[in-house]
Amino acid sequence: MKNLFFASLILFAFSTIAEAQQLKSPEGKFVMEFSLQNDGTPTYNLKYKNKEVIKTSKLGLELKDDKKSLLNDFTVVDSKTSTFDETWKPVWGEVDKIRNHYNELAVTLNQKGTERQIVIRFRLFDDGLGFRYEFPTQKNLTYFVIKEERSQFAMAGDHTAFWIPGDYDTQEYDYTKSKLSEIRGLSQKAYTANVSQKNFSPTGVQTALMMKTNDGLYINLHEAALINYSCMHLNLDDKSMTFTSWLTPDAKGDKGYMQAPSHSPWRTVMVSDDAREILASKMTYNLNDPSKIENTSWIKPVKYIGVWWEMITGKSSWSYTNDFPTVQLGVSDFSKAKPNGTHGANNANVKKYIDFAAANGFDAVLVEGWNEGWEDWFGHSKDYVFDFVTPYPDFDVKGLHEYAKSKGVKIIMHHETSGSVRNYERHMDAAYKFMNDNGYDAVKSGYVGDILPRGENHYNQWIVNHYQYAIEKAADYKIMVNAHEAVRPTGIARTYPNLIGNESARGTEYQAFGGSKPNHVTVLPFTRLIGGPMDYTPGIFEMDISKMNPDNKSHVNSTIANQLALYVTMYSPLQMAADTPENYNRFPDAFQFIKDVAVDWSESKYIEAEPGDFITVARKAKGTNNWFVGNVNGETARTSNIDFSFLEKGKKYTATIYADAKDAHYKTNPQAYTIKKIAVTNKSKLSQLSVPGGGYAISIIETK
Repeated sequence: MKNLFFASLILFAFSTIAEAQQLKSPEGKFVMEFSLQNDGTPTYNLKYKNKEVIKTSKLGLELKDDKKSLLNDFTVVDSKTSTFDETWKPVWGEVDKIRNHYNELAVTLNQKGTERQIVIRFRLFDDGLGFRYEFPTQKNLTYFVIKEERSQFAMAGDHTAFWIPGDYDTQEYDYTKSKLSEIRGLSQKAYTANVSQKNFSPTGVQTALMMKTNDGLYINLHEAALINYSCMHLNLDDKSMTFTSWLTPDAKGDKGYMQAPSHSPWRTVMVSDDAREILASKMTYNLNDPSKIENTSWIKPVKYIGVWWEMITGKSSWSYTNDFPTVQLGVSDFSKAKPNGTHGANNANVKKYIDFAAANGFDAVLVEGWNEGWEDWFGHSKDYVFDFVTPYPDFDVKGLHEYAKSKGVKIIMHHETSGSVRNYERHMDAAYKFMNDNGYDAVKSGYVGDILPRGENHYNQWIVNHYQYAIEKAADYKIMVNAHEAVRPTGIARTYPNLIGNESARGTEYQAFGGSKPNHVTVLPFTRLIGGPMDYTPGIFEMDISKMNPDNKSHVNSTIANQLALYVTMYSPLQMAADTPENYNRFPDAFQFIKDVAVDWSESKYIEAEPGDFITVARKAKGTNNWFVGNVNGETARTSNIDFSFLEKGKKYTATIYADAKDAHYKTNPQAYTIKKIAVTNKSKLSQLSVPGGGYAISIIETK
């Protein structure tokens, strides 16, 4: 009987291991193993420097209205390995060239009983793993509906995580730091109010999810190339510490309508024992297709100001009149309405911003609230909200365009959809043509509120396809897009580099809605920015919002030095100086850094980094020998120690250091800063204080 048991054990081990296939990263730091379990369930595991990162985890998809899902009963019918190595040049970015180097394993599986085939493709880079499901052309798998994707990520321990609650409609939450086992108990507190939200599980979280193990590994879970598919969340089994993918459903509860040939987005696992390498990784971009826009000469990084913060704080309004209890476009006659006296997008005010932009070297001015319909735009489940072409009586489209053009400044268009995607698509061609005709080459779009059609979510497949349609349609008109409240980016800006910005996280506006945690900006580069740049809208100098609007008692939880540093630490080719001209005029010496700092880079060096605590970055301005450094600090004061070895050997530079004063504090003394100039070379070193919620910014200009 004992011999029979051992024979069975050996047979079991052979049947499992016989299908096992190993893949190593180019430098050998990562080892991924694929295998089939006894019942034909696909699995994988991942190690980094011989440390277990992902324990054996199942793969597959559950189908709707199908007797047999794509979960088990598979056999391996083909397996191919390959190596890829290229260097490509981004249109804009943190660096001017990116290496795309990976080893690949593509496993073709056949399902017994259905004879359906899927391919699971793995790409192992020196910074992590990407895998996706592919559905080749075949007779037995044509159209199918996904009930749920069942990709697992079995963690090797109870890691520390930086997370926001799983939600189908918003990412605009502060991050919570906790052990994985504590998520359930903290989820209710982490789930704070928003204008549109739908939580699905007490252990559901969103990607990009940043974790740190007890032995010092940094792990990031996300996805890449989200196209024609639902956004992936993660749901934690807090007994086994295993995450399982959780897709965003549509109004019917379905999670994906598929037609072969097709494929899922990539599921990504980044790992390093150095937090700086997570920030520097370009794996997400590398898992996206090359640019489909052949001529990208019209895509330009932009530094801008805007008629925006004064509305966010409540000092002025988007709406033009208080006369109408309800607005119907084409019926409501705004020419006969009495102005409310608070409308921000009026000719005189916009000209003031244009003048300020021209005087200080800014490229553009964003103007919100210029078009009819803002009187009852939100909260009414209203389909026909805006037409995106009809201005209020006090906004002269052509006159302001000519005025801005005479000053060398452009105006950025604003399209708020109020979540009515059908209405936006109806008007999109006319709106983009209107932009072309009136000199606008960039648009900030918005999707505030519940999505229409009713019951759809911000992150399901149908709405994800809408966001993609808007980007591609904009490219036809040579328009750059900055989408707010859209799905968080997944590297698609490589394929469509006219997507120069997204919000899709808790931005600066929340500082006027009650505030954000002072360490928020030390987490975002490890999470939200993994998929692409964020229009975070930094540069606030007046932290007491009541001085803008006496009825608003909010406080910006940041020092001025921290706000300056964000232009370097929060990378974006689209950077806003978000405060008002009046507040910048009060601090002209600090404002000088915002005027000087670049928005496009040839090199980036991550000097120090610890999620939730601090980040220090140095970047070289493209086409120059000048560098800029930014440091943002969390809630504990610390001394930042950096050297300037990234500077060119033999060159001399003048460094202007904008730093927290010794008595500065994000809450009690946020506007206290110091400025000093020193001579530096690549042999120089610096120790610099960063106070709670503070930081420093440095411009390093080559001495001629």
